Amino acid sequence: MTSRRGSHSPAGFGKSLPERGLLLLVLLVLLEGSVLPLGAAGSPDTSHHTKAGNSAGNGTGNVTHKKAFPVLSLDYHHIQTPFEISLWVLLASLMKLGFHLIPRLSGIVPESCLLIVVGLMVGGLIKLAGEEVPPVLDSQFFFLCLLPPIILDAGYFLPIRPFMENLGTILIFAVIGTLWNAFFIGGLLYAVCQIQPANPSNLHQLELLPCLLFGSIVSAVDPVAVLAVFEEIHINELLHILVFGESLLNDAVTVVLYHLFEEFSEVGTVTVLDCVLGIISFLVVACGGVLVGAIYGILAAFTSRFTSHTRVIEPLFVFVYSYMAYLSAEMFHLSGIMALIACGAVMRPYVEANISHKSHTTIKYFLKMWSSVSETLIFIFLGVATVDGKHDWNWTFVTVTVILCLVARVIGVVGLTYMINKFRIVKLTTKDQFIIAYGGLRGAIAFSLGFLLKKELFPLREMFLTAIITVIFFTVFVQGMTIKPLVELLAVKKKQEAKRSINEEIHTQFLDHLLTGIEDICGHYGHHHWKDKLNRFNKKYVKKCLIAGERSKEPQLIAFYHKLEMKQAIELVESGGGVKMPSAMPSTVSMQNIQPKKPPLAKPVERALPQLPKGREEEIRKILRSNLQRTRQRLRSYNRHTLVADPYEDGLGDLLIKKQKMIELEKKIKDMNNYLTVPAAPPDSPTMCRARLASDPQAYHTKSVSDSVPAIQVDLASPQRGLTMRPPSRPGEAGGARDPQKLTRCLSDPGPSADEEEDEPFLP
Repeated sequence: MTSRRGSHSPAGFGKSLPERGLLLLVLLVLLEGSVLPLGAAGSPDTSHHTKAGNSAGNGTGNVTHKKAFPVLSLDYHHIQTPFEISLWVLLASLMKLGFHLIPRLSGIVPESCLLIVVGLMVGGLIKLAGEEVPPVLDSQFFFLCLLPPIILDAGYFLPIRPFMENLGTILIFAVIGTLWNAFFIGGLLYAVCQIQPANPSNLHQLELLPCLLFGSIVSAVDPVAVLAVFEEIHINELLHILVFGESLLNDAVTVVLYHLFEEFSEVGTVTVLDCVLGIISFLVVACGGVLVGAIYGILAAFTSRFTSHTRVIEPLFVFVYSYMAYLSAEMFHLSGIMALIACGAVMRPYVEANISHKSHTTIKYFLKMWSSVSETLIFIFLGVATVDGKHDWNWTFVTVTVILCLVARVIGVVGLTYMINKFRIVKLTTKDQFIIAYGGLRGAIAFSLGFLLKKELFPLREMFLTAIITVIFFTVFVQGMTIKPLVELLAVKKKQEAKRSINEEIHTQFLDHLLTGIEDICGHYGHHHWKDKLNRFNKKYVKKCLIAGERSKEPQLIAFYHKLEMKQAIELVESGGGVKMPSAMPSTVSMQNIQPKKPPLAKPVERALPQLPKGREEEIRKILRSNLQRTRQRLRSYNRHTLVADPYEDGLGDLLIKKQKMIELEKKIKDMNNYLTVPAAPPDSPTMCRARLASDPQAYHTKSVSDSVPAIQVDLASPQRGLTMRPPSRPGEAGGARDPQKLTRCLSDPGPSADEEEDEPFLP
């Protein structure tokens, strides 16, 4: 806007129209001078310059040309970082969506391989465009932003029961197996580098400690890569928890070995005290990470007890407390991964008992979404960083590293499994060992640890990074792409998607109580004994403090039933079956936005069985009582030489009474001196035949004092349990002195008849 200086004197400006126009023009100029600076201040790219000249003679101002008010301006640097992050997330989401729209491609190549290829293509396009590739896979960004969501999702939804049942095996693979891989790879690499070929190379500069540090970096199994591959092949639960649990728990060993060898590389010497301190450091890092995670998990559970009136912020406590646990562990150089695992596993049963179902759904899907995006970004960034990084390719070092990684993994798994199978009830087969060894994938954690190496301490840092990337690509592409056909070829048992039922839960708890009782009887304090002690302590003290309301006293079986009932009700409503639900059925789903009309009167529910008369019910009860009582009256185990059970006996009480009578009868016989006898029946008489057939050939008989005195024989093994008499032997009979003929006379009733219910001895 321009202005012109007036030609009339100020004294007469109110007398003519031009003077009024001049006054209006001056007023607009003044307003423009006050409005334009304000408008320019609203945009950082707008500026104006005002030059005013004062004339002492006439007192008028001189205004120069000003820049117009900007209607549209561009400031990319102001929003560059969040805009690029959003673009990367959008690219990752579109790539993930595109892979699943092509089922044939995703069925052949794992998703992680395709994402790395996308990262390589994006990095190559940026290079071809002449732009500088951004450092996307920075170690700080990876460990503080990308890794925690994946570990939290794995820890929060970790299957506790199979994990605890196989904890010993997992710890052996994670601790001893990782140590074996690190020292085996590092030691043999150092030996290969010290070989003096005809053409010496820079490999001779490598010392033992840098080789051991490199071995500790490439020895650890990566949880991100394992999750990405094993979830696609649907391996059975045992193998999945063994490999994935190893990848989670070996973080403590990797952290300790990394910092230990890095410190030793700076000093240059290692003493026995340093080794002892390294072992103590491992225990502190592992146990300290678990302790920090458990503390934050308990705090999260206790906080969720008071969120019944503010349901909106319930998921926030789960995320914030978990991330605080990870940061606190990293602050003290503890294992952040173990802290996240412990925090998620500790808080979940108590938090889910306090929060609403909507909050539970929010936590579940937000964690799945967050971890999926982080996993996708990690593999894309790995491809971009491969294009951007400086590489130092050495055929000998790279080839030997890949071969040693495979050999060390196979030897470690086979050797450790041989020892583990001696203590396991369910043995690990040869197929299981092959899958465990073949599933030891490496990933972005190894790359980030290698990226943290200092150039001053490790002159061959670029060669280390090149070898690490080669190992990652080999395990992800070669092993990741071939493990699914090998699982099909070997017919390895796959995961069976079966919904848990209340029947399965009842039998599981029954077996737990049964095994606990067996251990108590045997005096062996094993796994089930301590598990039962922990459950009792949890029910008596911990639940009362961390769970609000009556749910703290709710049995585990009832809580599981309510969870299944809620799940079935939601599935019924989502499937459209809620419209046909009868109004008499109790609904556990809260639908706040629906105001139903007055429900019709509920019809009485018909009984499944028809109404029985009183007499019939009483008859059924009597039959059940008598049969159940007879079922409980089971005979104990006796010696066959002392008692033969009578098939006509009805119960244990009658048996004991008859046994007592026989004992008293035997005592009376021993006390008797004179007997009133009757003539013996002929041997071919029916009575003697029945007695001979029913009695035991090796029956017990009392030894006579003299051959001239008749003796009474007590046959305890015979069903008749009566008395038989042997007459005295005669001297004229053949063989009467040595082997007298044993003639018996049955004084008792020969056996049960149709009229008598049971047989009793003749003598009282």
